[in-house]
Amino acid sequence: MLTLREILEKQNGFAPVIHSAKPFKKLDFSESNEALVQRDLSETSVFSQFVFDEMLENNAFTGIGGYAENRIIYRQRKHFNNADNQPRSIHLGTDIWANAGEPIYAPLDATVHSFAFNDHYGDYGPTIILAHALNNVVFYTLYGHLSLDSLEGLYVGKNISANEKFAAIGSYPENGDWPPHLHFQIIKDMGNYQGDFPGVSSIQDSEHYLNLCPDPNLIFEDSGKLFSNLTLTPLQVR
Repeated sequence: MLTLREILEKQNGFAPVIHSAKPFKKLDFSESNEALVQRDLSETSVFSQFVFDEMLENNAFTGIGGYAENRIIYRQRKHFNNADNQPRSIHLGTDIWANAGEPIYAPLDATVHSFAFNDHYGDYGPTIILAHALNNVVFYTLYGHLSLDSLEGLYVGKNISANEKFAAIGSYPENGDWPPHLHFQIIKDMGNYQGDFPGVSSIQDSEHYLNLCPDPNLIFEDSGKLFSNLTLTPLQVR
């Protein structure tokens, strides 16, 4: 039986998750970004200004990146720190940094698995999880930091067609108090989670969670692009 990774590698015809008219730029939120290390980004307005004015050069680009990245930005948010001294910093999805209100499209046919308003500082905010089936294998995609009205009219089991607009990027503070972006994540097994799933793991648990949550580029690189105008090769997207 094929693994989920093998199925996604063989599948043709994924639709773009975002139809952006702006060129693509990969963003780095690890310690190697010296400008990031030197900033206090605990205030969301300051963080948003840094992302869109500086990293995205006055909002001239749409940003992407972050899968398996060890992110220092989580040190400034209590949501990712816990009492057992295993802070979470390994990012399990890919982020797409774009303006609030940017439409989100389903990459393939789906049904709504669950949804929730994860209303805590640093959390997902409005979240939708879609279920998909390929080659009789069920898997899931998670969309976090959405607009609150993205949850309106949803119900478990609702059909969503490939390339159908079903949500939009949210603004802060309703999106979990982050600069506007989409958190996109593939999940093999939801377990008992409903409307939520870890999007960041500790270093100690990263091997388990990265195996459970494959690289979103397995979906994005099918057509060689994430966005409808992206011309970079799949290897450049990684």
